[in-house]
Amino acid sequence: METKTLYDLWLGSANDDKDLIGELQSIKDNENEIYERFYRELNFGTAGLRGVIGAGTNRMNIYTVRRATQGLANFLNKKYQNPSVAISYDSRIKADLFAKEAARVLAANGIKAYISTELQPTPVVSFAVRELKTDAGIMVTASHNPAKYNGYKCYGNDGCQMTDVNANAVFDEIQSVDYFNGDIKLISFEEGLEKGLIEWISDSVYESYLDNVQKQSVNPGTCQNSGLKVVFTPLNGAGNKLVRKILARIGVDNVVVVPEQELPDGNFTTCPYPNPEIKEALSLGLKLCETEQPDLLLATDPDSDRVGIAVKVKDGYRLMSGNETGIMLMNYILSSRKANGTLPENPVAVKTIVTSKLVEKICEKYGCELKNVLTGFKYIGEQILLLEQKNEENRYIFGFEESYGYLAGTYVRDKDAVVASMLICEMAAYYRQQGKTLDEVMTEIYEEHGYYINRTESFEFEGAAGMQKMADIMSSLRSAHPTEIAGYKVTDAADYLNSYTKSLVTGEQKEIKLPKSNVLSYSLEGGGAAIVRPSGTEPKIKVYITSVGKTSNDALTTADKMIHSMTSIMGVE
Repeated sequence: METKTLYDLWLGSANDDKDLIGELQSIKDNENEIYERFYRELNFGTAGLRGVIGAGTNRMNIYTVRRATQGLANFLNKKYQNPSVAISYDSRIKADLFAKEAARVLAANGIKAYISTELQPTPVVSFAVRELKTDAGIMVTASHNPAKYNGYKCYGNDGCQMTDVNANAVFDEIQSVDYFNGDIKLISFEEGLEKGLIEWISDSVYESYLDNVQKQSVNPGTCQNSGLKVVFTPLNGAGNKLVRKILARIGVDNVVVVPEQELPDGNFTTCPYPNPEIKEALSLGLKLCETEQPDLLLATDPDSDRVGIAVKVKDGYRLMSGNETGIMLMNYILSSRKANGTLPENPVAVKTIVTSKLVEKICEKYGCELKNVLTGFKYIGEQILLLEQKNEENRYIFGFEESYGYLAGTYVRDKDAVVASMLICEMAAYYRQQGKTLDEVMTEIYEEHGYYINRTESFEFEGAAGMQKMADIMSSLRSAHPTEIAGYKVTDAADYLNSYTKSLVTGEQKEIKLPKSNVLSYSLEGGGAAIVRPSGTEPKIKVYITSVGKTSNDALTTADKMIHSMTSIMGVE
């Protein structure tokens, strides 16, 4: 259907949200704005939906949410008898509205919807699915995207984000649903409650979740009377209550919260890009550190599945990368559990292919099997499921990805900033008692294994033209792999979409036994690497660089050269 025809249809039919009508009326003579809203539908994949809030098929609104939920309902009713779904949301604009709209559609389709009474971290939905034994889960969130975005994640009955197979099946169902011709079933929220088809999630579920988080403590009691002081910011998101509760449980009683970022605010006025990977998002926390002088700063993203930290150094505070925090946690968990005698036989850790290779050295030291999976925490959750199916889930030790997502334990199947915050504080208290800062601990690891510097550069491509530019870049790289990056010969090129890795030295080609993914990876002489992939949730291409050196300066210099070389190769200078 032509974009102008779709626009006219929505203008005459989208009457349940006055904001959308006002927006549509304001662009009636602007062809570009109409095109941007209607040139495509939001893609539903393993990460669900994500897009700018507003009117149109290419926007997040009550109609795209209702349609997606009707597709999900059709899928569930075909697959299960008397299915049920757990639903929650974070602090995003209209997140609570979208969650209730989803519950209304599910209830109208005879599906029991359990919905949280207030905003909650994403991992709580993963836990609630398993605790309540529902057949699916919905989390309304756009994670760490800017304020104009919202999203809709779907989970399977194992608490993991939907697999490719099920996500594709739901997508097919969604495609058969019309926005306005009566395909979408709907009852009022109040009627759903009265009929018992909508039910508020009990507080006991959240307490059980915290009990399971606390069980992941490696050295219980370490934080008691440790003197550890923490500045914490939930970045106006969902982590405020549960992170503070778990820290209080383990004895971290000196927690100072950044006041401007304590309460939920979907506008994120103090951090327009609420991503703990970005220094600007932590600026208020770092400023408060100057006066409070804590041991560390904790920052969780809006849906509290990621956490970033800054640690005290001689002349201020040092931001730790997601890789560095994960490396330290991996080292802390493995070394402590080996010393405590709680390390299982044949332990297993999991990381994504874009995460630091230094983890391999640490796992090798402690005899821990390390599995590499595609980017996306669902693939880490999938590894836990595979272990569980063999009654070996106790072998799972820790999993993480470089983008600040971590998980210890098998009680959820997604990254969890609540458990990560607890373990980071416990780790800091543990080393504090030895007279060490986390900065010094990280330096010791580098000195032992070598300086592995990881850099991630993102290149944004907005709109329809941007999507085409991203596709062109990946196609160009795929047709002619670079043979040299920053003066280092490329020894191997891996194409995860076409499932092969090829030696550029011998010409030998091998199959990659992972799901297909639009990722290209280049291994270099000397242990370095470059990986290129379009983001699955944002309009950008990410380049992941690994450089290795005997000193920090050597590795940093090489990383800069590699970034410059890759931007030139990709034509995005």
